Amino acid sequence: MAELDEADLQRRMNGALESLKKEFAGLRTGRASVSLLDSVVVEAYNTQTPLNQVANVNAPEPRLLTVQVWDKSLVGSVVRAIQSSELGLNPAADGQLIRVPIPELNEERRVELSRVASRYAEQARVAVRNVRRDGIETLRQMEKTGEISKDSHHKSNHRIQEMTDEMVKSIDEAFNAKQDEIMQV
Repeated sequence: MAELDEADLQRRMNGALESLKKEFAGLRTGRASVSLLDSVVVEAYNTQTPLNQVANVNAPEPRLLTVQVWDKSLVGSVVRAIQSSELGLNPAADGQLIRVPIPELNEERRVELSRVASRYAEQARVAVRNVRRDGIETLRQMEKTGEISKDSHHKSNHRIQEMTDEMVKSIDEAFNAKQDEIMQV
């Protein structure tokens, strides 16, 4: 008798949670974090390149990021990329060093960031539910072709639902922690 690959389903569900955590790292909370600029992509050498491949990002102070660009000819591109990102930051170039002050978040911006975090969390929940749906569909096919019994189908179905519930709970916990961080004055 064949069996459903639960480890693969778990891996895919964990991938949704990890992706969510990366998205959350890029949301600004009023404190400088080097991961804040992870999503910034720079036009470098006629190609779109992640910022961390053309510069070092540091957080020397709680409200300041510094970006040390390796190639002086890319400073303008890096400044434009940071300005055009949806982070609401205003970088200032000083030779090959770019200073990026992190402004205080006003209440309106906090609410907006909270909505964005909520959207990210919902996308992660949908991804987990899609993995669940794939697993359940695989079980149905396996039962239909006689690879597994009705009992095995029922037990596996129950385990998939438990995995899903656990993962959605983890997503909700991550979202609540991020929301608390965003709303913290």
